[in-house]
Amino acid sequence: MRIAESELIINGDGSVFHLHMRPEQLADNVILVGDPGRVDMVAEFLTDIEFRNASREFVSTTGRYNGKRFTVLSTGIGCDNIDIVMNELDALANIDFTTREIKPVKRSLNILRIGTCGAIQKDIPLGSFVFSHVSVGCDGLLNWYADRDLIAMPGIEEAFKEHVHWAKHLPDPYFVMASEKLIDKFADCTVKGMTISASGFYGPQGRILRMPLAMPDMLDDFESFEYDGRRITNFEMEGSAVAGIARHLGHNAGTVCCVIANRHIGSSNPDYKPQVRKLVELCLQKLSEL
Repeated sequence: MRIAESELIINGDGSVFHLHMRPEQLADNVILVGDPGRVDMVAEFLTDIEFRNASREFVSTTGRYNGKRFTVLSTGIGCDNIDIVMNELDALANIDFTTREIKPVKRSLNILRIGTCGAIQKDIPLGSFVFSHVSVGCDGLLNWYADRDLIAMPGIEEAFKEHVHWAKHLPDPYFVMASEKLIDKFADCTVKGMTISASGFYGPQGRILRMPLAMPDMLDDFESFEYDGRRITNFEMEGSAVAGIARHLGHNAGTVCCVIANRHIGSSNPDYKPQVRKLVELCLQKLSEL
């Protein structure tokens, strides 16, 4: 089936619409970062840099680490941007840009989001690296796609909504596992996480400035929730869409974040960049061993 030009927009130079990357520029190992400025920091660890593209918040480059080819790509903030990024990465990998047809043999990418987060459990110190074994999508994105229940975890979803008194006018949350392949690879160097992917930084993460919250006790309820030995560990804003879309499309994906704030004890570390550099180097090393 030929995909219409209105559904997959290809730029005049043969690149995909938002990311401005061409299929041959995409490596099998992909590092996602939110901040466009962080792409160049990650690229400092790479050799044989092939290109650098920039379009809006989407900055990309491809190079090598330990002989393995890596693409580094910024996403900006939020699951809505991740919907763009993940679909266009898959299009670069699995759609023929000349015929506009899906390739018969599918290519599976290793996609790792590296970010920062706020912990909500008192025993997760600043500077910890949390790997999101499970991501909790509070944005509703995955609900727009068919068969979401095939990749989600409906039992824990219902228990979560009941425990936190989920407001009825909010989108249904979805719980989705990261790639088992990546979970195993990072098991010895990260905290096991069940992570809230919030749809905003203030109200959706329980911060109050001048507007009250729809669920005033949400932080306490999130902190006290437990299901089958799992507990909510931290907040970030993109991981659920990364994990959910990747599972739908057959890619290996996960999110690992450096803790720069602890909401339980009210502490933060604004000088977190050295720790993020350590995390980047760790992630590149682990992925290069796959």
